[in-house]
Amino acid sequence: MRGLTTAKWGYLTRRVTDPSDVRVGPVVREPQLGDLVVSAVTSVGVHDHLENPWGRRCRLYVGDLVVGAYGNRYATDFFEGYLPSDTAVHLLTAGGLIGTVASAHTSRGAPTELEVVGALTDRGGSPLSLDDFARKRPAPLEPALGTVMVLGSSMNAGKTTTAASIIRGMARSGLRVGAAKVTGSGSGKDHWSYADAGAHAVIDFIDFGMSSTFGYPTERLITTMRDMRDALVADGAEVVVMEIADGVLQEETRALAEQLPGFADQVVLAVGDGLGAVAGVELLGRLGVGVQVISGLVTASPLASRETAAATGLPVLTPGELVNGAAIDLLTGDDIAERSIDDELATLPGSAV
Repeated sequence: MRGLTTAKWGYLTRRVTDPSDVRVGPVVREPQLGDLVVSAVTSVGVHDHLENPWGRRCRLYVGDLVVGAYGNRYATDFFEGYLPSDTAVHLLTAGGLIGTVASAHTSRGAPTELEVVGALTDRGGSPLSLDDFARKRPAPLEPALGTVMVLGSSMNAGKTTTAASIIRGMARSGLRVGAAKVTGSGSGKDHWSYADAGAHAVIDFIDFGMSSTFGYPTERLITTMRDMRDALVADGAEVVVMEIADGVLQEETRALAEQLPGFADQVVLAVGDGLGAVAGVELLGRLGVGVQVISGLVTASPLASRETAAATGLPVLTPGELVNGAAIDLLTGDDIAERSIDDELATLPGSAV
């Protein structure tokens, strides 16, 4: 059996703090969500790098050993993947999520193919899961200054940029901001975005034993969302900013959105266009969720932003506006509708005064 001395460890394994305390053992059970697994690269595809626990992209070569975790992936612009069957085993994310690709966006290449070498086990030979390294459930706590939830009309609508801009705006004002990625697939990109924006503490579903959230029971996702907020407050956060992945049509996203009344103090919807904003606000409204602000990719166009504001009756804020004060307005209750795109454009270099 090959050892772990030269293995490349994925971001999903970041809570395995002592690799010398684990082993490669035989596969003794069917794949389960979150199981830690050791695989060998047999063919390098679209994921030609592995993101390690510290965020570095490690080049992959045929023959490399990869330590990751089993899971499902829901990505309308990338891979749809599930726990591996008896056929192919693939790298579903650069963070080390391992499963079998069921479908792919036409813009994507072939997946990186793997061969399972064995299970990651403890010294006694028992197979290990991310659940074995999960954070203990915290006591119920609420942030002193509230919870801001960021959702999107779809993937790639600008959710993470929006969340990071809110975090940056609050951190610039001296607040201790806790940041959480509630759902998604195992990757560190959003984690690092929050940290770079100045978050006091960052947490995601990996901290609570999940490799990705697609396919987990709804009740567990709801419990984890609440535990994330509690944990961030325990870590010293005064205000919490949380992002839910994918779009509001996705099953888990919709189920979590139903929990937001009474949980989130403010809801920000990131969209790519005006129609997405109208549909998203309407759908969330049917779930009892009021949206306070629109942001996202739509704000790249001042014209589209004005159109969206007219159609929804809501303020449409650019990332720059969120960084430069509007994020604080979310908490203070100031009239963020008074902020205009023209005001933002006037601050850009070369703008006419």
